Amino acid sequence: MKFKAFSPKQLRVLRWWCPGSGDAGYDGIICDGAVRSGKTLCMSVSFVAWAMAAFSGGSFAICGKTIRSVKRNLVTPLLNVLYDLGFEVVNKLSSNILEVSCGRVKNTFYLFGGRDEGSAALIQGVTLCGVLFDEAALMPRSFVEQAVARCSVEGSKLWFNCNPEYPQHWFCTEWVKKTREKNLCYIHFTMDDNPSLSAAMLERYRKLYSGSFYQRYVLGRWVAAEGLVYPFMSDDKMLCDVPAGGFDDYIISCDYGTVNPSSFGLWGLRGGIWYRTDEYYYSSRREGTSRTDEEHYQGLCELAGERSISRVVVDPSAASFIEVIKRHGKFHVIPAKNSVVDGIRQVSTALKQGDIKICRSCSDCIREFGLYRWESGGRDAPLKEDDHAMDDLRYFVATCLNSSDSGIFAVALDR
Repeated sequence: MKFKAFSPKQLRVLRWWCPGSGDAGYDGIICDGAVRSGKTLCMSVSFVAWAMAAFSGGSFAICGKTIRSVKRNLVTPLLNVLYDLGFEVVNKLSSNILEVSCGRVKNTFYLFGGRDEGSAALIQGVTLCGVLFDEAALMPRSFVEQAVARCSVEGSKLWFNCNPEYPQHWFCTEWVKKTREKNLCYIHFTMDDNPSLSAAMLERYRKLYSGSFYQRYVLGRWVAAEGLVYPFMSDDKMLCDVPAGGFDDYIISCDYGTVNPSSFGLWGLRGGIWYRTDEYYYSSRREGTSRTDEEHYQGLCELAGERSISRVVVDPSAASFIEVIKRHGKFHVIPAKNSVVDGIRQVSTALKQGDIKICRSCSDCIREFGLYRWESGGRDAPLKEDDHAMDDLRYFVATCLNSSDSGIFAVALDR
């Protein structure tokens, strides 16, 4: 792997633990800030270099939101660097262990995923010389604090990196704002601290985000989400007419409700772009009467018409409606991914990049764009009002456009 010249902040991350660096007396380091700011790779290389310089025969932990994300985002690029630097690495994929050696020095690095509150049990009992948390703000507090408690070896150090969330997030209040009392080195990154990003790429990232996401992912600030969730959708230029001609594929996304409205969106693929061309939106309050699962299914069939629908993506909590679709056997139905804030970020990016377009025929979806707002009070959550078309939109993007974390890969070989 080839590197351009490191920025001053990247160099500080690489050598903060070295004797005489000025930061060597700290018990750990926190790097937060913008996405694509170059903090993750520098921190992972520095973490292994420190471990190999300070210990031999020690045990260390490399933690991420999931094992998959640890391997993809951190371990894969790290291995290329370690090989180039002359380290020997034994990658035990099945047991999630890296054994790194250099001369007579050999250390073991365990990979952990901090997905939920139950993940804390995975790391109990192990004694560690150091731990690296990649995207610490995405992990539950119980997991992080359990891993920190495992670092009981004399000379152990803590390593954290993350992108900012809302100001009341536990990692901000308990760690970022308490670096002095916890004796931690704190380094804040912006995109300008990554020399490998060209001016064109920097401009591209700046255009992708707006509102609180721009503040967090471009400027690297811990800010509260407020106002409209998709403020840029008030611009009529973000809407389009239904393209003339046919489409290469069709998908329907469904947010199902009985008392609350049901919203189904019809998506057509044309020239690599998904268009939301039509919708079914039924509000029992607005219409004065509720509908059964079977009546909503008939609405789904009318929305599909004679088109060949490849998938129907449904709110995962709508078990009864999913069962109705399965029983009829006409459509292939799959439960949607339902991470709200991640989904909103993915929708925002897809709209800004032009991967999806909303047609003017989708009047209820357009109406909700002008009403869908963040809760007040600093918590990262949209108001549970006027969010039904917004939810079916999010289900489509998170499940059909951002599906790299799902599925399997299989190969058949003749022996």
